[in-house]
Amino acid sequence: MSEKNQGFAFEKSLSELESLVQQMESGDLTLEQSLKAFEKGVKLTRECQQALSQAEQTVQQLLDNNGQLETRPFEPSEGE
Repeated sequence: MSEKNQGFAFEKSLSELESLVQQMESGDLTLEQSLKAFEKGVKLTRECQQALSQAEQTVQQLLDNNGQLETRPFEPSEGE
């Protein structure tokens, strides 16, 4: 999947997850509907976490090394 498609899939999944949360918080769903929404929410959360993990692995830092640019994998700081 291309980076653009991954970004779109992430945004779509996140939007759908936010919508599910709003529906569940409204209290208008039956127990069965709530359980189905929860199950779908867990699936969407996993998809979003996987997409974020893949994105983190592909982020690279550009470094200036004696006038030449080089890349290296992104390494988050201790606090992140």
